[in-house]
Amino acid sequence: MDGAAPYDLGDLHERAQGSRIVVIGAGAGGLVAAREIAKLDIGVTVVDAASRPGGAIRSAEVAGIPLDLGAESFATRGGHVAKLVDELGLADRVVDPGTGAGGAWVAGVPGIGAAPLPAGGVLGIPGNPFADDVRRVIGWRGAWRAYLDRVRPVLTIGHAHSLGALVRSRMGSRVLDRLVAPVTTGVYSASAEDIDPDIAAPGLNQALTRAGSLSGAVLSLAEKRKAAPGGAVRGLRGGMATLTDALAAAVEEAGGEVRLGAPATRILEDGDGWLVEIEGEDGPETIAADGVIVATEERPARRLLAPHAEGLAEDPPVPGPSVTVITLVVQSPELDAKPRGTGVLTVPGSHRAKALTHSTAKWQWVAEQMEPGVHAVRVSFGSAEEPPATDGLDDAAAASLALSEASDLLGTPLAPEQLLGYRVERFDQSQPAATFGQAEATRQARDAIRAVPRIGAVGAWLAGTGLAQVVPDAIAEADRVRRAVLFSE
Repeated sequence: MDGAAPYDLGDLHERAQGSRIVVIGAGAGGLVAAREIAKLDIGVTVVDAASRPGGAIRSAEVAGIPLDLGAESFATRGGHVAKLVDELGLADRVVDPGTGAGGAWVAGVPGIGAAPLPAGGVLGIPGNPFADDVRRVIGWRGAWRAYLDRVRPVLTIGHAHSLGALVRSRMGSRVLDRLVAPVTTGVYSASAEDIDPDIAAPGLNQALTRAGSLSGAVLSLAEKRKAAPGGAVRGLRGGMATLTDALAAAVEEAGGEVRLGAPATRILEDGDGWLVEIEGEDGPETIAADGVIVATEERPARRLLAPHAEGLAEDPPVPGPSVTVITLVVQSPELDAKPRGTGVLTVPGSHRAKALTHSTAKWQWVAEQMEPGVHAVRVSFGSAEEPPATDGLDDAAAASLALSEASDLLGTPLAPEQLLGYRVERFDQSQPAATFGQAEATRQARDAIRAVPRIGAVGAWLAGTGLAQVVPDAIAEADRVRRAVLFSE
């Protein structure tokens, strides 16, 4: 525990006796927080409406093959997730994405259709607009327009608040539309116009001031990233749900309780403590708690917290994107050639899908499970700019649309009879942390929540998307609430 407190470990364990903290939500953030709380023998109960732990981390069998249906990897930066994986005894399951298939492609490029996404850029911004792989996508006209970046005056203070505006003014619309927009839509589900470069690409504005051009800034940052470890992503053999399953088991092994199929409906004040109302198997019931951590998605979290946190609205200031991810298993020997590398990003407006991952090409552990000629692909729909094209479709119709999009994006005909199985998963996301105003909105929400005694909140809507953000934030928030419970008088 950081922040020197004048108590020894024995005193902490003694204080913990009889205390209980309820965690609402059994996703990664909630389970990490619960595990931290249980380390000091505080009673902890995790409740969740779902039938299995994991939240946005979802794995299941498709056509009899275990696959990731949501998050498929974790960022290694900071080392927080790697440390957690090691502590849970999963280090032997860690795998790297394959490199033999090449990287991602971009589809929907006028005049050429699809091409490999140029390597070495930052958020799709190229360091050399005349490089063959860049020029193939933006053409000679786009390359010469982008070259003007080298001779344009540098910004007065080298600072731009919109990634889209920055790229358009420095390098032109072809770089923005064909290289940057596919990345921001695919990665952040947001338009480049709404992305704050200071958050999405820390140091870019400063490097622009030093280098005098955006391309020079990209080259400078790219060199630093090559030299600095921790910029990669890794996965887990068997799927990312092995992590959340192990976390749930660790909570129970430490004496905690994980109750699934038990949605929390209200948090009620109870003297100096709290009551968490849930829908149990036999009807409504309440759980007494000295502290509560809310670890759900943003909208239900706000609904539970708003009655107690002054100034916290029940609805998000800006609704986040709805995203649908459809996992397909297909019989297609033509895909053995990995025709689009590890996947495809799309030029916004060119396709109904925003991205595709060729899982069999990206992850060797997935390929090892497949019969010859059988492949897994994931097709993603929806962004902040528009709802998923799957809205209003039942799962069968959504899978049919995904198969059609996959055929187009992979450049390989895929007929309905080649579809061996599918799974449709829908996600309501919060606004990406890199969008304008989100940092301030998050700060205000945190301040409102932390003003309530022995109440906390964790999750991607506060920490930012990805386990590399969620894990350390959940550890810190669990420690804060735990201290408030143990040291309150």
